Amino acid sequence: MNDETFLRLKAFFPQITLNEQEEGHFKSLWSVKTFNQYDLITEAGNVERYFYFVLEGVQAIYILNEKGEKVVLGFSYSGSPSGAFDSFIKKTPSDTFLEALKPSKMLAISFKDYQGLFEKYPDFYVWGHQFFQQILFGRLQREVEILTLSAEQRYTTFMQRCPEELKIIPQKYLASYLNMKPETFSRLRSSISY
Repeated sequence: MNDETFLRLKAFFPQITLNEQEEGHFKSLWSVKTFNQYDLITEAGNVERYFYFVLEGVQAIYILNEKGEKVVLGFSYSGSPSGAFDSFIKKTPSDTFLEALKPSKMLAISFKDYQGLFEKYPDFYVWGHQFFQQILFGRLQREVEILTLSAEQRYTTFMQRCPEELKIIPQKYLASYLNMKPETFSRLRSSISY
């Protein structure tokens, strides 16, 4: 792992202070994984093997509805974590798929090594608590938006929160994430500038 990559990873763990020897150990736990566009990184029914940190690319996490259509639950992109976190932590088969929407390069840490970080470095408990709190609050906020906002309000809220993602995530995935038909999304995209 080069220095620039390590600095990006380290910035994801701001609560963690490591000495030089500990940094070397921490770096050694991560491996680089690359995926082509539309590769399935995690398939529903399989246990998530890694916690990922995204270096490049965009990924979608989704389930399939009774019609076999993708229902997008979220995205990950450069500088963010990725994976089926519930499956990873509980070591149970995932209900979700994780797909690379763009060619992706990610750092990956196994469950055993991830757990070892918590055992070896107590600061990781603080990080873990804050990380999963953010995940929970983000999911709750999204649920409230889906249930209470109009399609236009959901679109503009997402546009303000994630303007760059609007430019790189395929339209059908964004429409699904925002719980609207692709035609509605297309109409909003052409009528509302960002």
